[in-house]
Amino acid sequence: MTSFKQRHEAYINQIEAALDKYLESRPPHGLYEAMRYSVFAGGKRIRPVLMLSVCEALGGKAEDAMAFACALEMLHTASLIHDDMPEIDNDELRRGLPTCHKKFGQSRALLAGDALMNLAYEIITSRIAEEPKYAKIGALMSKWGGSEGMLAGQYTDVVSEGKKIDEETLLYIHNNKTGGFIKAAMAVGAMVATNSEDIIKRAESVGEAIGLAFQIKDDILDITQTSDVLGKPAGSDEKNEKATYVSFYGLEGAKEKYGELCEKIRRDISSFDGDNKFISEYVEMLINRNK
Repeated sequence: MTSFKQRHEAYINQIEAALDKYLESRPPHGLYEAMRYSVFAGGKRIRPVLMLSVCEALGGKAEDAMAFACALEMLHTASLIHDDMPEIDNDELRRGLPTCHKKFGQSRALLAGDALMNLAYEIITSRIAEEPKYAKIGALMSKWGGSEGMLAGQYTDVVSEGKKIDEETLLYIHNNKTGGFIKAAMAVGAMVATNSEDIIKRAESVGEAIGLAFQIKDDILDITQTSDVLGKPAGSDEKNEKATYVSFYGLEGAKEKYGELCEKIRRDISSFDGDNKFISEYVEMLINRNK
């Protein structure tokens, strides 16, 4: 086993253990069952791994960022639960399993998503109570998870279905809906480790680029892979008449933009302060994924 695989596995195990502790079943057990089902339904833990690895690369301790990493994963999972519901994407599969509303019904799924969001902010505020210096992180995560971030991207995505939009709107959707939480992962990891505004901004910029590349890759895979490979319905963007980089630029044009963005990410990470070896390898794995 390579050192990269060992470190990646160690991060995953630490994250899983922390999430399990935060989501230990308690009354009402039916609500926690739905929350746990979605959180532990095979997620890759991309955002928390990025946060912990950036923190350590810059000289911080992963344990100091763990609460924020788990909260971010809960916010991300909540957004997926809501995104899958009939009122938005009406998807039946997520990571090869029935979506939360197909497994438990729409009412329990809606409440599970709401509960995960509230638990995430409870975790964030508890961490701030222990270490008031992290208040800025709480404000930033609330912003990127709310009406100026992820929810803004989701809303714009929904109201743009079936409409012709410009490139600026498409970029706005992707930078907020998908890119916001990846940008948050990088920035918060840096904020736990350092007070340097320059380093934090550089981490945030790299995160924004990774988020956009991740979404363009999703758009490409949605029409080039099968549902079995993706673990969710292929072609759902086209079915829902959603604007994507493929619908906007065509498959080859989207691939070209994706390639240019990947080269930029590689350059930016190579100049990233600290031990960037793991982050470089991890991001390379993300941008070369096939599902």
